[in-house]
Amino acid sequence: MQTIIELDIPKMAIALGMIAIAIGLSVWQKLAIANNLLIATLRGTVQLIVVGFLLDAVFALKQPLVVLFIIFLMSLMAAREAKNRINAKVPMLLPIVWISVIFGTLIIASYTTFLVVQPDRWYAPQYLIPLAGMILGNSMNGAAIAAERFTQDLVRRSREIETHLSLGATPQQAIAGYQSEAIRAAMIPTINVMMVAGVVSLPGMMTGQILGGVSPLLAVRYQLVILFAITTANLITALLLTTLVMRQSFTSAQQLINS
Repeated sequence: MQTIIELDIPKMAIALGMIAIAIGLSVWQKLAIANNLLIATLRGTVQLIVVGFLLDAVFALKQPLVVLFIIFLMSLMAAREAKNRINAKVPMLLPIVWISVIFGTLIIASYTTFLVVQPDRWYAPQYLIPLAGMILGNSMNGAAIAAERFTQDLVRRSREIETHLSLGATPQQAIAGYQSEAIRAAMIPTINVMMVAGVVSLPGMMTGQILGGVSPLLAVRYQLVILFAITTANLITALLLTTLVMRQSFTSAQQLINS
């Protein structure tokens, strides 16, 4: 077992030098992003430190209700962030996004926990919380992409949709093509990551485990599990979200509601 190299305060201070370089370059090139870089660095640092202390306490407690509550809070924040990235005005959009994200996450996190990882306790926080966090983060992005693409198509292609409806098509039939396009758009980033994993880049979880002293072959197996989980959760989330958005976009008389 390799010795884990400790990153102490002086080393972290040196690491901040990379951000200083980025800020210096942005000022030199007049990119007008220096303030954003500084704010993002401060926010990210504070948030991660707080999360680190919080997770340290949760790991020590090992209480299932606490673990589930943490995942619940994470899902709410993910849904809120995804909703803020969607420009269209859709009734009940936040609950729709949250239901889609949490449903896809819970199904795949449960599958991975009970059937693949099989920890001694299903609620083992060192497994369940990071797993749920990675799935939620990617599902959030997929939900935002799918909803934005789908709602834009409902507006841009409203005449085509109404033509299909007037010819006797159901709402599901009239928007089937646009729903498929939205789901495909949501899946592109995940598929691209899988395509180049291990060839162009080493995914984050695998890199972190290797740096932490884990065997590269074991790190590869964990990374594959995460990639499979993220891919399927994204697909479930995008499918459910577009279906729920579709139901909010038509009246009970199967007429398209024009935004």
